[in-house]
Amino acid sequence: MAEKGSAEYYIQHHLTNLTFGRHPELGWTVAQNQEQIEAMGFMSIHLDTMLWSWLMGLLFIGLFMLASRRVTVGVPGGLQNFVEMVLEYVGGILKDTFNGRPSATIGAIALTLFFWILLMNTLKLVPIDYFPYSAELLGIPYFKIVPTTDINGTLGISFGVLLFIIYYSIKVKGAVGYAKELSSMPFAHWLFAPINFVLEVIALLVKPVTLAFRLFGNMYAGEVIFVLIALMPFYLQFIADVPWAIFHLLVIPLQAFIFTVLSVVYLNQAHEDH
Repeated sequence: MAEKGSAEYYIQHHLTNLTFGRHPELGWTVAQNQEQIEAMGFMSIHLDTMLWSWLMGLLFIGLFMLASRRVTVGVPGGLQNFVEMVLEYVGGILKDTFNGRPSATIGAIALTLFFWILLMNTLKLVPIDYFPYSAELLGIPYFKIVPTTDINGTLGISFGVLLFIIYYSIKVKGAVGYAKELSSMPFAHWLFAPINFVLEVIALLVKPVTLAFRLFGNMYAGEVIFVLIALMPFYLQFIADVPWAIFHLLVIPLQAFIFTVLSVVYLNQAHEDH
């Protein structure tokens, strides 16, 4: 275990999630160190990721509900302008990537993905020390606030997209039709049906995995660099931190955009007959 006060401890502390799980000796508890986290293994959950995911989801719902209640036909307010801009932007994504006219549900899925991920990514702009140190003073061992820097969080979102892909594939093509589709490519002969099925299922599962790892990799790498900048002398922190934060003003919406576009593309494929 890294010595407290060292650079290694600082990096480890700021990049570790608050973990609740079943310890072989302690039972269900909040992990106080890396050894306890490793001992919990699969039987654990990241409380900070869950908390901030829910908070950003509720913020998203609250903002749009508030905007819907304040809609005016005259001069719109700032919130209405913002919401209309987001709706037009997501509508443009659907128009460019979805063949035909998408249902209202597809539009709602795209809007939720884009704005929810955007809000979670934006938490990265909060100073890196603020929440971990504040939590430590309160006796909480770890506390990360950016859910998209946790692979569990991004996998959870992407597997939700996978469920929608399977749902719409079966809804549009029928269970038999979807099974035929999975077993008829890439080799167009019934003898290769088992091989086709295995290959297509693997390709299907790769979609959410690549979505999750792309978002996680970009956001986690940015988090690591912010931590490394915080270890620099004070006079160098400002020089490095400001340009990196400005760069992230582009990365934050870009990653939300990429995740949403690819999700819509996959949902579009679920509506197509091959």
